[in-house]
Amino acid sequence: MLPEKWKNLIDDIDYKFKIEKQGKEHIDDQGGVDIEFVIFEGPMGKVKLEFVTKPVILDKKTNYSQRIGSQSNVEYVYSEDEKTHRLVAYKWSDTRNDWKEVNADNFN
Repeated sequence: MLPEKWKNLIDDIDYKFKIEKQGKEHIDDQGGVDIEFVIFEGPMGKVKLEFVTKPVILDKKTNYSQRIGSQSNVEYVYSEDEKTHRLVAYKWSDTRNDWKEVNADNFN
């Protein structure tokens, strides 16, 4: 999903439903991840949509040693200007008292 479509979706949600909470979050891990979210009451109940933007992974470097018991670690190289976007939907579960991710395959 592109940022323009995300903004149109937010406008549609605001028009059709009442937005309970809306905000942005920035996480410095993984090259800098930006998460925009909106929580609203829809026909399926309480729903949370997240628009996740993060940099494209350009390279993956694995550092390891041949010694027994040594650790290996993976280093990622992130793009400065290329970003990926994805939309994640959650539904509120009263039994778990937490958000449960909605599987997109259920909509086919």
